[in-house]
Amino acid sequence: MRGAGGTQGGIGQFFFGLIMAGVGFYLLLNAISVHSSFGFGTSLYSFPAFGSPRSITSGMVLVPFIFGIAMVFYNKASLLGWALAICAIAALIFGVIISLQFTLRNMTAFDLIVILVLCAGGTGLFLRSLKKF
Repeated sequence: MRGAGGTQGGIGQFFFGLIMAGVGFYLLLNAISVHSSFGFGTSLYSFPAFGSPRSITSGMVLVPFIFGIAMVFYNKASLLGWALAICAIAALIFGVIISLQFTLRNMTAFDLIVILVLCAGGTGLFLRSLKKF
């Protein structure tokens, strides 16, 4: 009889490892807080120009988006309009993603060790069950 993944590994190890890793990664992700500093006046991108730092705000990214949408509504085959609209939306999405800040909540060393043992141990058991003996 074949085990997990068609190998000789144990089905019990497979499910126990999967459950351990699932609980560990759930606890780890549950302990992470996500904060954003995104706003229409905040700087999305900064670059040096003429000896001083310049920045592009998210509000500035909306200007080409508006022109692109106007061009698309005027002529749906306008490649420049589509390019402006798509690039502006991509820049906004990228700006929101890079403005995210992840922090780990305060916890005891025991809590962190339990989470890491569940993650690493469960993944190890899961992978061992897929290995041929």
